[in-house]
Amino acid sequence: MSTSQTYPGVNIAWFIPLRLITFCLIFGTVIGWLGFPSYLQAPFLTYCVITLASLVVLVFYKRYPLQFVLQALIALQFILEIINEAGIVFSTGSMYSPFSALFLLTIVSAALIYRLVGTLVLASLVSLMYAAATWLHVTVGAWSDFFSGKIAINASTMSDAYFYSTFLHILIFYLVAFIAGFLAQKLRTKDLQLDTASAALKKARLDTGDILWHLNCGLITIDSGGKVVYFNRIAQSILGIMESQVSGFHCADIFTGQLAPLRDNLLHVLETQDRLSRTEFSVEREGTTIPIGLSTSTLYDENFDARGVIAIFQDLTEAKEMHEKIRQADRMAAIGELSACIAHEIRNPLAAISGSVEVLKSELIVDGDNDKLLSLILKESGRLNKILSDFLLYARVGQPEFTKVEITALVSDITELMRRHPAFHRGISIDFNCDRRILYVSGDEDQLKQLLLNLLVNACEAIGKNDGRIDIEAGVENNDGGNSNVILRIRDNGPGIPADTINNIFLPFHSTKKGGTGLGLAIVSRLTESLGGRIDVKSEPGRGAEFILSLRAISDESARERSRSTELVNSL
Repeated sequence: MSTSQTYPGVNIAWFIPLRLITFCLIFGTVIGWLGFPSYLQAPFLTYCVITLASLVVLVFYKRYPLQFVLQALIALQFILEIINEAGIVFSTGSMYSPFSALFLLTIVSAALIYRLVGTLVLASLVSLMYAAATWLHVTVGAWSDFFSGKIAINASTMSDAYFYSTFLHILIFYLVAFIAGFLAQKLRTKDLQLDTASAALKKARLDTGDILWHLNCGLITIDSGGKVVYFNRIAQSILGIMESQVSGFHCADIFTGQLAPLRDNLLHVLETQDRLSRTEFSVEREGTTIPIGLSTSTLYDENFDARGVIAIFQDLTEAKEMHEKIRQADRMAAIGELSACIAHEIRNPLAAISGSVEVLKSELIVDGDNDKLLSLILKESGRLNKILSDFLLYARVGQPEFTKVEITALVSDITELMRRHPAFHRGISIDFNCDRRILYVSGDEDQLKQLLLNLLVNACEAIGKNDGRIDIEAGVENNDGGNSNVILRIRDNGPGIPADTINNIFLPFHSTKKGGTGLGLAIVSRLTESLGGRIDVKSEPGRGAEFILSLRAISDESARERSRSTELVNSL
C-alpha cells in the first residue's frame, strides 16, 4: 500500500479534498444561499456530523483500523449528501437549478472509493432523488401548501421539456458515473501495480543492502568524483574506520598514511578506468600487522560510461596462516622422508661398529685411555642409535587404528610408567584430576601412549634436577558443531618457554635443551595430527608451560554400542 493510502481503495490525496470541497459547497448553499430552511435542518446537521466523523476516522485509520465503521460512515455520508443536494435542487428551481452539478461531485467522489458497479449504483440513487425533486417541484404548487395538505396538481405543466431535461440529467449522471468509475478503477489498478513494484523494489534494495552489508569481505565504492558512496561492515572492521567518517568524503582525504595504497589504487582505476589485478598492502591494528588483499574495478552505467570504482578487500591473516601451515606440513613430510632414508643408511653400519667394539672390548685386554675410548664409542653409538630411533618414529607415524580408548586409565598407566623414566626423580610430583570418572576418546591407544609419554618427558626435562610439579587435568567441552572433545591439560612449573621460540617448538630438530634432539615435540605434533586432534601451548617465562590437547570424545552410550558391536563381531 502506498503512503498516500490509509484505507484500502481510497486515495487520500484526492478523496479528502474532494469531500471537503463538496461539503463546503453544500454548507455555503444551505446556510448562505437558502438561509438554512427548516426542512433541511435535520438532514443537514446529520450530514455535518457524519462528515466530520468519517473524516476523523479516515485520517486516523492507520492507527485505529476501524474498517467496518468507516465503510458505514462513508456510505451514510453519501446518502445524506444526496438527500441534501436533492433538497437544494428542489429549493432552487428543480431542473433549472445550477446546483444539480453537486450531484456530479458526489458521483466523482464515490468513484474514488467504490468500483465501477458501486458508482453506477450510487448514480442510480442520484437519478432517483433528482427525479423525485423535479417531480415534487413540478407537481406541488408551493412548499407551504404541500405541508398544509393543499396539493394543487397542474397537469398542464408536465410538458415534454421537463421530461427531456430530467432524462438528459439522468443520462449525464450515468455517463459521469461510468467514466469516473472506469477511470478510478484503472487508476486503482495502476496504483496497486505501482505499490507491488515499489514493494518489490524496496525489498530488492533491502536484500541487496543486507547482502553487501553482511558480506564477509570489505566493500568500498566511490563515485566519479572520488567521494565514498558505500562502506560496508567488514570494511569498518578491517580498516578501523566508521562509515560515518568516510561516507560522502573524498577518498584522498580519508585514506592517508598506512591506507595510502588503498587510496592510490582507487584513484588510479578512476583515472585510467583499468581493472587492476589483485594487490596486497598491510595495516597496523593494535600492534598487529594485518595483511589485506585488494581487488578494484570500474563501475559502468548502461551507456558504458565510468560512474565510479568498486574495491573489494579482505583480511588475509587466516589465509596466510593456512598457507604457512601447508608449507610447514610439506616441509615436515620432506624432512620425514629424508630422516627415514638417513636412518636406514646409518643404522646398519652403526650396528656393525657398535657390535665390533663390544666384541673387541670383551676379547681384548685394554686399560687406561684405550678402555675409556672403547666405552665412549659404545656410549655415543647408543646415543646415536636413540636419535635414529626418534628419526624413524617421526618418519613412520602411520595411519592410526581408531578404537575407543578410556583416557583416565591410559593417563594413570602413563603416569606410573613415567615414574620409572630416567628423566623423573623424587622431587617431581605428578597429579591427575578429571571431572568425570570415565572418559572415552576415539584414537589409537599406542599412539596416544607415545604422545602423552613424550609430553610428560618434556615436562620432566624442563623441570630438570629442581623440585617441581606436573598437573594433568582432563575434562569434556562442547565445540561449535555440537560434538564433544576431551581436553587434556599438562602443566608444569618449570622455567617456561621463551616468547621468541614458542612458535617453533613443534618443528623437528628445534630444541632449547642441552643434548636434545628436537624431535620429542615434533613427534607429539605428528601424532596429534594423525589422531585428528589439536594441540596448543601456553607459556610465560619463569611460570612454566601448559600443553592443551584436544581429542574427539565418545559418549558412554556410543562406547557401549561400539563395545557390543565388537563383541558381536568377535562372537561371529
